Amino acid sequence: MKPIVLRSRNSRNGVAAALGALMLAASSAVRAQETDWASVEVRTVPVSAGVYMLMGQGGNIGLSIGPDGAFLIDDQFAPLTEKIKSAVAAVTPEPVRFVLNTHWHGDHTGGNENMGSAGALIVAHDNVRQRMNPADFHDLVGRSSQAPPRALPVVTFSDQINFHWNGEHLHVFHAARAHTDGDAVIVFTRANVVHMGDLFFNGRYPFIDLESGGGVQGVIDAADAVLALARPDTKIIPGHGDLAGPTELRAYRDMIVSVRERVSRLKSQGMAEDQVVAASPTQAFDAAWGQNAERFVRAVYRSLETP
Repeated sequence: MKPIVLRSRNSRNGVAAALGALMLAASSAVRAQETDWASVEVRTVPVSAGVYMLMGQGGNIGLSIGPDGAFLIDDQFAPLTEKIKSAVAAVTPEPVRFVLNTHWHGDHTGGNENMGSAGALIVAHDNVRQRMNPADFHDLVGRSSQAPPRALPVVTFSDQINFHWNGEHLHVFHAARAHTDGDAVIVFTRANVVHMGDLFFNGRYPFIDLESGGGVQGVIDAADAVLALARPDTKIIPGHGDLAGPTELRAYRDMIVSVRERVSRLKSQGMAEDQVVAASPTQAFDAAWGQNAERFVRAVYRSLETP
């Protein structure tokens, strides 16, 4: 697989975005408080030689193991850190040396403070640190509370970064204005594995976080980029859902394109947002992808340019 770089676009600010970000953070906090953490099982799914996917509560975790140490992609919620460490210890005696965040949301970065305090180096896109660290970026919309210092990425990148670790070449590139404005795609070039974070929700409609700089076209662009570099047997770790491949990713991408075209057509006819939602532009897809259809339609409507 050859490296691909997606270039940045400008994200949007505003009072509406700030209010949306506050509601998102509050909703995530409520869900986390209501979770019975003791009942959560962290499952280890073999992906390729030396590469695993850990599934628990929150975003799917990628794991590379080898003599250099464990390399994690995301770390779910803080109360699950010990279970995640136990899952890692079951496949390698080496400690976690790196945590790479695919984006800033708490179900992917909640364990950062624990992992950072234990000695892991946290890496993410520039915008992830900014959104987790509003004390240093007063004009940035996207988070209602300051992350602890140990939770913040200490290494950040703008377009791409490479890791040479455990005999593997990991190529990481930024997907601009997609799920958020700080999404990263991680390509294991030798293992033929891609971790897409929340750029890919396998089996459900995407969540496009407009308040954090996301947009529907960026999600499509990211899927196209991964499909361009993938082989038929490439394994794709989604942010949520089961392990997948190019077939599932293409179906996801095509569904989003179809919904975007339908919403765009209705919007061009002068329909307001509520009218477009009432027209059910996802109806043909709801049986297969039906979680949060209304939220998806509203995000598509809002992220389209005004005709």
